[in-house]
Amino acid sequence: MPDLPDSTPAHAAQLLSDVAGLPSLPGVYRYFDSDGAVLYVGKAINLKKRVSSYFQKNHGGTRIGHMVSKIARLETTVVRSEAEALLLENNLIKTLNPKYNILFRDDKSYPYLKMTGVGESASPASRFARVAYYRGAVEKKHRYFGPYPSAWAVKEAILLMQKVFRLRTCEDPVFNNRSRPCLLYQIKRCSAPCVGHVSVKDYAQDVANAERFLRGDAQQVMQELEQRMLAHAQVLQFEQAAELRNQIAALSNVLHQQSVDNVSDRDVDILAVKVQGGRACVNLAMVRGGRHLGDRAYFPVHVDDAAAVYREEGDSTGATLSVEAQVLQAFVAQHYMNVPVPPSLVLSDAVDASLIKALSVQSGVKVSAVHQPREQRRLWLEMAQTNAALQLARLLSEEGSQQARTRSLAEVLDLAFEDLEQLRIECFDISHTAGEATQASCVVFYQHKMQNAEYRRFSIDDITPGDDYAAMRQVLLRRYGKLAEALRESQTSGGGGTGRLPDVVLVDGGKGQVSMAREVFEHLGLSLALIVGVEKGEGRKVGLEELVFADGREKITLGKDSAALMLVAQIRDEAHRFAITGMRAKRARVRVDGGKLEEIPGVGPKRRAKLLQRFGGVRGVAMAGVDDLATVDGISHELAEEIYRALR
Repeated sequence: MPDLPDSTPAHAAQLLSDVAGLPSLPGVYRYFDSDGAVLYVGKAINLKKRVSSYFQKNHGGTRIGHMVSKIARLETTVVRSEAEALLLENNLIKTLNPKYNILFRDDKSYPYLKMTGVGESASPASRFARVAYYRGAVEKKHRYFGPYPSAWAVKEAILLMQKVFRLRTCEDPVFNNRSRPCLLYQIKRCSAPCVGHVSVKDYAQDVANAERFLRGDAQQVMQELEQRMLAHAQVLQFEQAAELRNQIAALSNVLHQQSVDNVSDRDVDILAVKVQGGRACVNLAMVRGGRHLGDRAYFPVHVDDAAAVYREEGDSTGATLSVEAQVLQAFVAQHYMNVPVPPSLVLSDAVDASLIKALSVQSGVKVSAVHQPREQRRLWLEMAQTNAALQLARLLSEEGSQQARTRSLAEVLDLAFEDLEQLRIECFDISHTAGEATQASCVVFYQHKMQNAEYRRFSIDDITPGDDYAAMRQVLLRRYGKLAEALRESQTSGGGGTGRLPDVVLVDGGKGQVSMAREVFEHLGLSLALIVGVEKGEGRKVGLEELVFADGREKITLGKDSAALMLVAQIRDEAHRFAITGMRAKRARVRVDGGKLEEIPGVGPKRRAKLLQRFGGVRGVAMAGVDDLATVDGISHELAEEIYRALR
């Protein structure tokens, strides 16, 4: 190991010894700081050469120099090839969330259109496939089409299946208990297989055509429908011919409305990146079965820090990429770990060929990528680039507005912060229905946005129903009791703290709730300056709210156009939303949980099963009237009244 330049921070002898002992093999390395936090994850064809370069060069006051100065230890993993290193690197980036890597946080999973398999069950529904919206793990017995970029896109596809092929969407319990067609049959969105208005064979033909259409064989489907129509007409079966004619017209209309023509490309992802103002946006547009399904925008974090480090170190060959190419490469590597990769990618910037090769090996699908497309692909890419620019402009505008709101609230509350991203606000709300199913919510505002992953709900028990003050006492004690104890122990021992109090505790309520919060904080030995109550203004009108303090400060009335009030209202409304959805879910479980049916005297497993089958689920049972309940075999009128009362 050569001598370090004078300006390079000194590192522990063990660290330098570990670097000197690295093998000249491909692998992945991780840098950690003294607190054990991951700073950076990288890959290398030659671990010894790459890692040594960090400690041999004088990086000065650059961002990479700042990172190197924090390195306390490293870990490495040797792999067999560059492709393996690339995949492991991005798996670790997503798992460890290092500060100096571009990171795309996982969004919710992609939705699919699900077509249920036709089984051999005695149930009538099992002979007629159903189309439905679906998220989650796939099952081999069903067919799945997608993924789709949004729930809206799936619902549009389902509507298409109804309009053109008249496939059913009802759940099996409803299907099995129909005695007459529903409204969807009347408006020609379903062929009513539930009551025998279409044969099993004809319905299966419609299902097969729908599958072929979703896979991109629309023209073949059209030709087959035309041939069937002519065959019916030749034998004077004009009603059947007219039905097929209407189906052809509906399909033709759908194809005409498609914004992207049906082309040779069946399954393609189009990726465009835009970087501006330290933020980046990757717009992913999806083409499946030759149809453009829509797009979705992704916004990575750590772009500035990661780009600065990469710019100085270069890739494994010493070459450097533009920030746009770095962002795009990070997205491709991280996104397609958990999402099926299509055979064709259209990219706004070139990425490393080894990345595309690794994707092919991982997925078992030969993947090709182009970044200077022609004809239809060029139009797709231009559309994706326009959307990326628009989405990024919207994000920058919203972030600027949100930061201004944070700054305004900090000024109103006289909070001194060098970095407003560190301002943490926790807000509490209580929700119940006439004292039933009381729930408390805690939502968190941090780094200029709501942190959904840190939200918490608290079920409130052992209080007088409807006593909001007691509920507030309980939730604050549960939220801050252990933290206050840990802070006291830390102060006594002189060690580091094990948690962090928020800078503001926002309580949805006026003097009463603030007084209760003050009692709790005095009991826990916490600062009263943290507590801020949001009191309704005159006439409880929106925009006239006042801020109430527990430490004796005078009320603050904010104007309805105040940026600070907008932020307070945003946080309070989110706490209210989170509390009320939890309360409703809890109330629904209490009222209509399937287990509650068996707790009703006279309702055992068999009668419960009959009720659920007749009304399509527990909610259907709860919504049924006494006379409807009494129509179920084995349910007398007296028992029906008992069930009705128990579920109300």
